Amino acid sequence: MHKLTAAALFASSALALAVTTPAYADKKDRAQEAIAAAEAKVHTAESIGTAADAPRETAEARAALAIARENLASGHKSDAISAAIHAQALADTAIGESQRRKDQAVAQSQAAQKDTQQAAQEGVAAARDQAAVAQQQAAEANSRADAAQQSAANSAAEAAAARNAAAIAAQTPPTQVETTVTTQQPASTRRSTKTVVKRTTGVAPAPSVTTTTTKVTQPPPN
Repeated sequence: MHKLTAAALFASSALALAVTTPAYADKKDRAQEAIAAAEAKVHTAESIGTAADAPRETAEARAALAIARENLASGHKSDAISAAIHAQALADTAIGESQRRKDQAVAQSQAAQKDTQQAAQEGVAAARDQAAVAQQQAAEANSRADAAQQSAANSAAEAAAARNAAAIAAQTPPTQVETTVTTQQPASTRRSTKTVVKRTTGVAPAPSVTTTTTKVTQPPPN
């Protein structure tokens, strides 16, 4: 009985060992695969810059990966698998946070570029308006300058004409007026004598006639 019992125990132990060895080996493989996947995920996260964009999540993913390796080395395969899965999740979180920040930066850059373009367009429009106003003001100033120049030319012409008239007047002698007065005296009294009667017949004197002639002598033109 003792031999039979020992043989039975040995057989059962061998059977148990045969049954449990594949499961043990499978869990170790799964732990190693989980750790490898977590390591690849953490490496990918760090390669896209999560250490700068999401430093906390990246550091936690690296720490969880180290714990998974330590658990596997200590024979704690289930804990190793859990830690590796947690490391993968943290790496995914870091990647998502990094992508979110990059998308936000791109959106801000596009918004800033749009604002810059809009400000530039508004500046160009304002510059065009100012140029149009300046051009109009310049045209008005030119018109006023032309009018002032024409007025000055007219004034200069009038002044020159006045000077010429004054010069001509200065060179022209005064007008001479000659007045001739002609006075006609009455004719001598005629008398007639008759023999019988001596009578003097007088002829009425003619009235005195005075003629005035005015002669204006103009100087010859220069």
